[in-house]
Amino acid sequence: MPRESEMTDMEQPVTLGRVTRSSGEEPEVLEALVGEALTARVTLDDRGTVTGWNAGAERLLGYPAGQMTGRRAADLLAEPIPVRGGMPALAGLPRWNGDVALRHRDGRKLTVRILAHHREPGTDAPAWLIVSALTGGQPRPGLDDALVSWSFAQSPCCALALYDTRLRLRRANADMERSVALTEEEMRGLRVCEIVDDDAGARAERSMARVLRTGEPQYEENYLRAPGEDHEHAWSVFMSALRDPEGTIQGVCLAAHDMTEQFRARQRLQLIAEAGRRIGGTLDLTRTAQELADVTVPVLADFVSVDLLAELDDLHEPPAHVPADGPLLLRRIALRSVTAGASDAVGAVGRVEAYPEGSAPFESLRTGRPVVHAVTDEAIAGWLAGDPARAARVRAFGVHSVMTVPLAARGTTLGVAFFVRYRTPEPFGHDDEVLAGELAARAAVSIDNARRYTRERATAVTLQRSLLPQRLPRQAAVEVASRYLPAGAHAGVGGDWFDVIPLSGARVALVVGDVVGHGLHASATMGRLRTAVRTLADIDLPCDELLTHLDDLVARLNTEEEGGAEPTAPADTPGPERAPGHPEPPGYPEPTGYPETVGYPETAAYPETAGYPEAAAYPETAGYPETSADLGATCLYAVYDPVSRRCCFAGAGHPVPALVNPDGTVELVGLPAAPPLGVGGLPYEATEVEIPEGSLLALYTNGLVENRDRDIDAGVHRLREALARPAPSLDALCDTVLADLLPRRPADDVALLIARTRALDSEQVATWAVPDDPSAVAQTRKDVVAQLERWGLSDAVFVTELVVSELVTNAIRHAEPPIQLRLIHDTTLICEVSDGGNTAPHLRRARSYDEGGRGLLLVAQLTERWGTRQGATGKTIWAEQSLSLP
Repeated sequence: MPRESEMTDMEQPVTLGRVTRSSGEEPEVLEALVGEALTARVTLDDRGTVTGWNAGAERLLGYPAGQMTGRRAADLLAEPIPVRGGMPALAGLPRWNGDVALRHRDGRKLTVRILAHHREPGTDAPAWLIVSALTGGQPRPGLDDALVSWSFAQSPCCALALYDTRLRLRRANADMERSVALTEEEMRGLRVCEIVDDDAGARAERSMARVLRTGEPQYEENYLRAPGEDHEHAWSVFMSALRDPEGTIQGVCLAAHDMTEQFRARQRLQLIAEAGRRIGGTLDLTRTAQELADVTVPVLADFVSVDLLAELDDLHEPPAHVPADGPLLLRRIALRSVTAGASDAVGAVGRVEAYPEGSAPFESLRTGRPVVHAVTDEAIAGWLAGDPARAARVRAFGVHSVMTVPLAARGTTLGVAFFVRYRTPEPFGHDDEVLAGELAARAAVSIDNARRYTRERATAVTLQRSLLPQRLPRQAAVEVASRYLPAGAHAGVGGDWFDVIPLSGARVALVVGDVVGHGLHASATMGRLRTAVRTLADIDLPCDELLTHLDDLVARLNTEEEGGAEPTAPADTPGPERAPGHPEPPGYPEPTGYPETVGYPETAAYPETAGYPEAAAYPETAGYPETSADLGATCLYAVYDPVSRRCCFAGAGHPVPALVNPDGTVELVGLPAAPPLGVGGLPYEATEVEIPEGSLLALYTNGLVENRDRDIDAGVHRLREALARPAPSLDALCDTVLADLLPRRPADDVALLIARTRALDSEQVATWAVPDDPSAVAQTRKDVVAQLERWGLSDAVFVTELVVSELVTNAIRHAEPPIQLRLIHDTTLICEVSDGGNTAPHLRRARSYDEGGRGLLLVAQLTERWGTRQGATGKTIWAEQSLSLP
């Protein structure tokens, strides 16, 4: 046999039987063992030319390698290969075997059985490898039969047993003897259900009977602890018929393969998949922790608890690492046990426990890695020695293995998960440690998401509560009730708002608005717009002018948004999806949870319905361009005058208000079509309506009536029906409206403001036309004093005389006619002087030698508040006094 150095380059890479050095056996040793020359081995290229010829081939056909290399292999054929088309027809086959007639060097014909392997094209190896055995082709009954017997008895990977047609055991190999802790002699003649007294044995026997009856193989899987095993195993059991040469069934072979490792690997994969489906579906911290406990009992452990750092209770950022020395304070927030009532638990949910340095949870959090201990370990024994209650529970339940896994996410330590075994006989192993670490890591991210969401939500709710009116102001024009309900599918805050703003002349402004989107960004924008509305209302702008100024503000905010950077979500954290034009705050996915009223009585339970998509508010805004940036808002502004009983409305793409007349009929106030705020360049128009005393005005945001499963007209119809229903109070009517129109967790923010109008009696208002003559001031003062006497306001005479004298004198001197004086007696006393001029007076500090300039300063000092408002044909200066009883 030639040495390796004597082989051709083409022959070396394709020689069969060689083993790489990584196998632990040198090639030379292996060649000497297998006998290289006992196989004739030839390699061919894709044209059928010989590229390799070993010593076995020379021994078979008599040709040395030097004579055959480079020749056509077809020259050796004594007869054509029994395949149509010859060797080229075999090019498409991966392998071919059969008998081939070859011509020996001495001229005789040899019939040789060959096996030909076809290599994939494009590789460096020869196209064909052809082999033929030179020895061992004939069976050797003595040795071969002995090998069969020995392989059955000594099979190391399969428990084998042979049964006769009465299903009585005849033979069993060593693996079967070991698994059932009985020898072949002790089992011979027994049935399988008598050897294994278990339901699995009975099932196997029924399957074996089916094999005898049908001749078809049977297969079963079971998970049990055999008598000879120290723990449960997963078995894959095959049962097949044993036939004689005539095909008659003479017995059954039972082969049981130990598939425990594969079974547990599959279990682990299933557990990871189940955990991915069940853990972290919400942003509820406690629920997420409980999901981790639920998914791991009893598959991974007999008892599981999840304990978080007590520092998380106050929503502060937890430390990145545990303190160097104890104790470690942990609050238990979830547990699960195979024992009914979790009687094996030492601490109940909600309890805070201190764990000293050296305890299992302390060490696990300190190292940041899972820690597995037997209860006999020195670390566990020392810990239990200082905790008698825990030690007694460990002894009572037979706890033998404990695993603690840290909960950490984004570099932040959150807590620890306890895994305990006492019913499961096997202690925790390395695979369990890896699996628990994977599950804990998944849960920790969800817990951290929930923690951060809770903190952000608390901040957002605090912000929104500070932005919305905490209590509605006292005023005489209307009686009001309101509700604010944040979207149940969002962070508990949104951009809807309402307001009630007292104005001069006993009037009141009612406002409802809606900023597109939810969360902190929408709330902050809402706060800015609400402040702007109050500021613009304070200077008594007409309704349409106020919306025009507000539109300019939103346009400027849009410009700022376009120039700012888009906030990003924290690393490793999925952010919420955003629809175009609906900005959301950075952070975490928003849960389906926790609608709260902000500062107002809770509403009644709402019937479940689908959520509400964003839709164009009616009146129709079709044809208007979209806002220039993501920020968008709608608003309805109304001013009611109890003296004239007239109400002015102006809307910016907002749902129109509903008016409930004193007779109970409900109608919608018709407003001109107007675009949302921020479009810019388009006018807003006001509509004035006379409203009977005792009527109801309902202002609301689109979340109240819009529903993807309900037509908008149907929503408005239900609103009108709800408003027409008698109610004992406005608060009760608000609850009725919300209960009729909303699900328990609305998908969009809802703001509702209901106002009952009041009217001032003609006896409460006195009006005089003042001549444009300084001499008229004295008569005006007399008329005012007489009116105050009739109202019984003698205590207000002195201040009112001074105010009227100053305001009327200024109007005569500096303004244009006509001049009018009006007194309004309500909860306060209001003095108004109107003229035809447009120049508004201003406070100034008069110098000591000035003859005038102190009048308005005197008015400001003597009255509670004063101001100026512009009208269509002039201005009105007003001053308001409180009427405190003596």
